[in-house]
Amino acid sequence: LNNWNNHSGNHRLQAKSIPTTSEQRTSNLEETDNPVLNGTIRIQGGNSKPRVFILTDITNEPDDAESFCRYLTYANQFRTEGIVAVTSTWLKNKVAPQNLHEIVNAYEKVVDNLNAHAHPDSPYPSAQSVRNLIKSGPPVYGMEAVGDDIPLSEGAELLLERLTAPEDDPLWVLVWGGVNVLAQVLDKIRSRPDAARLREKLRVYTISDQDDCGGWIRQQWPEIFYICSIHGWNQYQCAAWIGISAPCSGDVGGPDGSKVTHEWVKENVQIGHLGAAYPNFEFIIEGDTPTFLYLIQNGLGVPEEPTYGSWGGRYIPANVSSRGLPSRGHFADAIDTVIGVDGKPHRSNQATIWRWRNTFQDDFAARMQWTLTSDFSKVNHHPVVSVNGDFGLVPIHVDADAGGVVSFDASESYDPDGDKLSFKWYQYREPSSLQTYHGLEVSDVEITPLNDDSSKVEVKLAPAEKSCIVVREKIPLERGLPLHLIVEVMDNGTPSLTSYRRVIIHPVDRNFGSKK
Repeated sequence: LNNWNNHSGNHRLQAKSIPTTSEQRTSNLEETDNPVLNGTIRIQGGNSKPRVFILTDITNEPDDAESFCRYLTYANQFRTEGIVAVTSTWLKNKVAPQNLHEIVNAYEKVVDNLNAHAHPDSPYPSAQSVRNLIKSGPPVYGMEAVGDDIPLSEGAELLLERLTAPEDDPLWVLVWGGVNVLAQVLDKIRSRPDAARLREKLRVYTISDQDDCGGWIRQQWPEIFYICSIHGWNQYQCAAWIGISAPCSGDVGGPDGSKVTHEWVKENVQIGHLGAAYPNFEFIIEGDTPTFLYLIQNGLGVPEEPTYGSWGGRYIPANVSSRGLPSRGHFADAIDTVIGVDGKPHRSNQATIWRWRNTFQDDFAARMQWTLTSDFSKVNHHPVVSVNGDFGLVPIHVDADAGGVVSFDASESYDPDGDKLSFKWYQYREPSSLQTYHGLEVSDVEITPLNDDSSKVEVKLAPAEKSCIVVREKIPLERGLPLHLIVEVMDNGTPSLTSYRRVIIHPVDRNFGSKK
């Protein structure tokens, strides 16, 4: 695991921090003559935007349209570079870009309101710029679109253009249907001298395989970063992504279903112009949405680290190297243990998503409220989290003595609307280990509040014999497994909104040299 962390740490997506000194913060929050700007400058800013390219089999069932509506309310967090209508096993012989255009028409009516709630550095894209990104993939199923004598579809042409652009940032291909557009491009570039470099730029997140191209891609190029649940064909109840809204039969009593009902959707989502474009669901709500929830920059997830967990789930390497170590490439479902609404622990891959369901549903509901008004004072906005004076979004790494105590202070966190904040600190144990039974490997921390609202805490680490050791072999380590600490900062607005910060504590045995 230490080798894995050392390797993957070189690939982290870095986000900028907003100013952290009190003078800089005060300067940033000075009043202006623009009342809207006075509000939006208080929103978390300075975060980098992932490059996103969407493939969707929209019209297969309502959930793609639902996901696209939600995506547009987060569009200021991304550099959207393509939106391509594709086929799938459920929509084999046609594509439906016109349905995407209909939703963008609704977005056009609300984008000005949305921008009244966005940081000035992160505006929402214009409706016309989004329209220009909509293309069609081949109207045939899967690998029928791939071959030397088959021309690229217009969607594949755009993907090839984006992939070969002089960009250093990775390109996230979010797949809500079949993946033959990506297969066309990979087949097209395979003989290019820079093909390996181009493949290194790809980050694919497809909820489950929905045509015969996904397995072919992973077999041909196993090194491609590729998040995908693996299970029997069409056995979606086994996949992590249904945790977005399904009852999850293996977790009966665990997930809260109150915010994924037709009634809740009608009251909180199907409102205003954009809400009118959000269809009623047939099976589950927004099965494809975890692909971009994974990229939401709220202080919780790190896109380059699937093992860390986020609103879009948690994933671990499915492949191992010749040395038996985890290998970057295909990432498959991991398992979390979560206390459900019934007060009992539930262990499943779907729990890696449904554990966050209340917060991401409230988050969407708040954004739909933004679409209704340009008045900043009438709706809720996200808390901005500070930990030890750092207002950034990427994890804070801290070396700490095994058996010692380290303190954390989130009291400088603030709410743009002046709402009261509550603080919850906890250890997220699963990301520390790739083992199923992480309880055997991962040492506990003791978290003690230092003030009434728990904005300040002290964390006591286990002694070296528990925190800096290979458990089964009883081999001492100078540095133990990293320990993940999450602080959730929630406001009391309506709906309540939550922001996060992750602290990764690295236990160090200062007496390691004397044990040799």
